[in-house]
Amino acid sequence: MPDLLVNLLELDPLEPELAELAQQQIIIRRAQPFELTKVCSFIEDTFSLSWADEISVGLGHQPVSVYIATMDREVVGFAGYECTRRSFFGPMGVSPAMQGKGVGRVLVLACMWGLREMGYVYGIIGHAGPVEFYEKAVGAMVIPDSDPSIYVDLLK
Repeated sequence: MPDLLVNLLELDPLEPELAELAQQQIIIRRAQPFELTKVCSFIEDTFSLSWADEISVGLGHQPVSVYIATMDREVVGFAGYECTRRSFFGPMGVSPAMQGKGVGRVLVLACMWGLREMGYVYGIIGHAGPVEFYEKAVGAMVIPDSDPSIYVDLLK
């Protein structure tokens, strides 16, 4: 899977997207450090231990570089940036029951705005699975010859 490049100067506004989801009782917000166990448990149970490990790094940043989606005060999605490498987005996941509602798009958009606020002009989506999703969501472009990226020597 290739890496993708996002021009952070061309991002759609975040606030209207947050408001639209809030009307559906879906809240996208920055996670709090004291939510580490709850957020990481959701990620491990729904996705993978390695993603929970990556996100735990972002939960230790100040400010926290992890956004979560909640509904009825339960975590239903997550995304992080600068958890793996500087200027890198990911991982991200949305519970299967919540997919197709725009949650993933708003999570990635919130994280890209977080990278922009840090002063970056470009963000990198590492080892992107659904390339078309990211192209549509934030105008991402494939970086030629970027596969397997930093994931070349993963521990099994």
